[in-house]
This record gives sequence, C-alpha cells and structure tokens, in this order.
Amino acid sequence: MDVDDATGRERRWEQRTELPLFVASLLFLGGYTAVVLAYDAAPVLWDLALALMLLTWLMFALDYAVRLKLSGEGPRFVRTHWLDTLVLVLPLLRPLRMVRVYTAVQRRRGEPRLSLHARVITYASMSAALLGFSGALAVYQEERSAPGATIRTFGDSLWWACSTLTTVGYGDVAPVTALGRVIAVVLMACGLALLGAVTGSFSSWLLQTFAREDEKRSPGN
Repeated sequence: MDVDDATGRERRWEQRTELPLFVASLLFLGGYTAVVLAYDAAPVLWDLALALMLLTWLMFALDYAVRLKLSGEGPRFVRTHWLDTLVLVLPLLRPLRMVRVYTAVQRRRGEPRLSLHARVITYASMSAALLGFSGALAVYQEERSAPGATIRTFGDSLWWACSTLTTVGYGDVAPVTALGRVIAVVLMACGLALLGAVTGSFSSWLLQTFAREDEKRSPGN
C-alpha cells in the first residue's frame, strides 16, 4: 500500500469517526461517574454502568484496530501513535488527543485565522475541564476511604483537581495514597500540556498578526 494513500485513508477514517468517538468518550465518562458516585446504588445500576463502559471501550479498540490496519505501519503504529495507544489503555485520558489538533495548527503557515485558533482554545479548555473531572473521579474513588485522607467528598476532589490543573496547588487537600499521587502527577503533566495549548495557540495567533502588520507597514510594500 502506498504511504500517501494509507495516510489519506487513515485521515478520512479519523474525520468520519471523530464525532461518534467523542460521544462515546462522554458515555464512557458517564458510566465511570455512575460507578464512582453511585457505589452504594442497586447492583443493576452498577451492571449497566460497567456494560456502558465496556461497550464504549470496545468502540475505541475497534477504531484503534482499523487505523492500525489502514496505516500500513504494522507494529510500528504502536510507537508512532503512542498517544492513541495510551488513550486506548486509559480511556479517561482521551481529552489529551486535543494536543494533536494544536500541533497541526502550529504547522500551518499563511494568514492567521482567529476562528481556527479560537477553536483550538475552546476545544483545549473543554478537554482540560473533562480531564479534570475524570481525575477528580479517579482520585475520589481511591482516596475516600483511605486512612488520613483529606479528600473525603467529591467536592473536595473537584477543588483539588482545579487547583492541580491550574498549577496553583493550595495544598489544603492532597492525595495520600500511592495511586492517588500517581494520578496527581499525570493530571499535572496533562494540565500543563492542555493549558500550554491554549496559551501557545493564542500567542501564535498574536505573533502571526503582528508579523503581517509589520510586513504591510514595511517600506517595500
């Protein structure tokens, strides 16, 4: 299979599946939310939530398998698409795929388009919010019954996630378990990446705008 043809087919597949997979990621998050927050609910609710999570994860796995086939890269696909591989293993990190959109914008040249950069800022902000909510759920599930924990309610966990994502770190609440701290490290790194996409995209648009204004004012124009 020709490399360009394989790349084109993979991109077309991604364009067709982006919206359905985004909806699937929201359903996965909804199922996980029910599992964490309704842990004392009727068993049937747990079964339905787990079934929803499994079904949506199978959609992610199918998408990954199709793109692996279309790419023609074979096992090398796992390494070259490491972010997609990570998201398949940990679906709660799916908002991180927004970083790929930011990278694509950074490669663009020519007249700056506010609408394009504004979309990146909007999507990255939404992704950061979804990632923070996911991290809050994961930490709350791990911390709520741990001895000496300061995160006892989901509200505490949300407050902690917000301060962690924004790198403020008040320190009034913090994970005490090993897994909770691992989640915290991941959330810090992911928060920096997504918030960096927001500030970087805005800065890129400003620099492109100023550069074009300077060109228009230069004596040769």
